[in-house]
Amino acid sequence: MPPLPSSQNFWTRLAAALAVEDKLPRSSANLAGDAGATRENLTPAAVLVPLVDHPQGVTLLLTRRTAHLRDHPGQISFPGGSMDPADPTPIAAALREAREEIGLAPEAAEILGELPPYATVTGFLIHPVVARLVPPLALSPAPEEVEEIFEAPLEFLLNPENHRRDSLVYKGERREYLAIPYGHYYIWGATAGMIAVLAERFRELPA
Repeated sequence: MPPLPSSQNFWTRLAAALAVEDKLPRSSANLAGDAGATRENLTPAAVLVPLVDHPQGVTLLLTRRTAHLRDHPGQISFPGGSMDPADPTPIAAALREAREEIGLAPEAAEILGELPPYATVTGFLIHPVVARLVPPLALSPAPEEVEEIFEAPLEFLLNPENHRRDSLVYKGERREYLAIPYGHYYIWGATAGMIAVLAERFRELPA
């Protein structure tokens, strides 16, 4: 994995990599995540993938959901959720959700681009919106949704040596999934999958 310096050139190159269209059309067969999903039967959602620009290195901001939520309780996730009819774009939805969940002011996020839509086995088509955040950040977790806000070194998360395949039984069928353990945090499922897609984009960074 190449070094992840905090420099304007780095952020410019990342934005250029995110702007490159996928080599294949974004049909149902080319959705990241659950290959058996189709766009027509999925609920649109958007998440913010927040890269924090620290002088000592770039981190990824994540949340741990509260244990009482109906969907994905206690899991590690990006700020985000289902798109509302009033959301004109996935970017608008991701920024709205980030403000509601972690108190992030929309103007504090510099949008760099989007990753390919990610389909989940739970019926969502997630649009990951990548943004740069520059400290200091005034964040406040919504107590009904977010148990904790934390950051993890981006270089660690993108390193394939820290990725592993685990499995569970879902609706009577054993499914494999990607997991990225970090300290006492267990990052898995769609969040880990989107991190893996981001890692692919980093490997494609222009020189």
